[in-house]
Amino acid sequence: MALRNALLAALADRESSGYDLAKKFRSSVANFWTATPQQLYRELEKMEAEGLLSARLVKQDKRPDKRLFSVTGEGRAALLAFSRRSPKPTTVRDELLVQVEALAHGDVASVRASIVEHREASRSRLKGYEQRLRDILGDRTDDEFLATGNRLGPYLTLQRGISFERENIAWAELALGVLARRYPL
Repeated sequence: MALRNALLAALADRESSGYDLAKKFRSSVANFWTATPQQLYRELEKMEAEGLLSARLVKQDKRPDKRLFSVTGEGRAALLAFSRRSPKPTTVRDELLVQVEALAHGDVASVRASIVEHREASRSRLKGYEQRLRDILGDRTDDEFLATGNRLGPYLTLQRGISFERENIAWAELALGVLARRYPL
């Protein structure tokens, strides 16, 4: 998936500044797509030049002016075309798992510390995803939201992020337990 498709999806419901998109990517979109602010700004400029986005300048007092980007008709057509094609299979490239695979030839204490660090990062992301899900649901149950809500895409991607982080935490606990039995502290 190209960054442009993630940007089109992020902008599909409302216009946003590059700064706000970067924050959104760090907090919610990050569970399925990552990009640096520099990558975002470069891609926004290209997409505007290609007619997928339009931008308007907003004057601000005591702050630099900002540009708000929105999806054009051509951008919506590109997003529709993207939704119609089969996505590429997901691949896992996880440096921590390479360290674990090489455990017999590595520094067990360092690998253990990396697992703890990753578990804590997953816990932090999980808390953020769960908060955003509560924000989407408001005072509705999941069933009420699914019957009446209009933000099913964010709901489903957050559910995927929540499941992913819970699995990361469970695996880290398993790995730490195995290491504690085999290599007691």
